[in-house]
Amino acid sequence: MSTSIAAVELHTPRLILRPLQLADAQQTQLLFPHWEIVKHLNAIVPWPYPADGAFTFYRDIALPAIERGDELHWTLRLKQSPKHHIGAISLHRDTADNRGFWLALPWHRQGLMTEAVIAVNDFWFDVLGSKTMRAPKAIGNLASRRISEKTGMRMVATEERNFVSGRLPCEIWEITADEWRKARALLPINQQR
Repeated sequence: MSTSIAAVELHTPRLILRPLQLADAQQTQLLFPHWEIVKHLNAIVPWPYPADGAFTFYRDIALPAIERGDELHWTLRLKQSPKHHIGAISLHRDTADNRGFWLALPWHRQGLMTEAVIAVNDFWFDVLGSKTMRAPKAIGNLASRRISEKTGMRMVATEERNFVSGRLPCEIWEITADEWRKARALLPINQQR
């Protein structure tokens, strides 16, 4: 990337999104390697997940990409317990797939990831000045699909991709900066800052 913009701490009604640090790997290693979390992720995620998987990923892939300005990564922390993270979300400037996330199982189905998505979408369009965001998802990943629908994205293509659970149909979801601003204005007030 030609310009490097550092991730800053972001806030939602219930969350703090803190820029990723190597020290976060230990908590990630405890929360992340569960089949229900990884099965619809890109096949680059090793499975079974190695004992040093989070540390190795952060040290060798995520943090160097952050340093280059290609990616931004945040951990998700409940405001009521900010010392512990419950998931992660990232933006990717160097690929056609611009956003990815995961959330630990105890915090599913509470609208937390939607809050995080709103915050990083704002960052993507308002701070980075991006024109379009694309996010792939396995067709079977209904929770991720609902987040895309709630935040105004539209499905623009389907293709086959390799996921941890195998080769599956994949939907490509997209939203432009103008579409995001219109969708953002319609989101419930409790999901806005």
